[in-house]
Amino acid sequence: MDALTIFGMLSVSAMLLFYAHEPRGPHYVLAFAAACALSGIYGFLQGAWPFGFIEMVWTAVALRRWSKVRSSQ
Repeated sequence: MDALTIFGMLSVSAMLLFYAHEPRGPHYVLAFAAACALSGIYGFLQGAWPFGFIEMVWTAVALRRWSKVRSSQ
């Protein structure tokens, strides 16, 4: 496995982990957004630009959710 593949595996695994923990608090929503951004970067680096683009959209959606959750507390 090369470094790029390991980076992608770790970023997608982080997405799954933080998504599962989102109900525990807004910091997990923010961590999910960061993991989405890292997955998007991975997609662009490996040449799968549609994957990278969709992950960037998910990053924006997660940041919006984080903003709403944070302001409601």
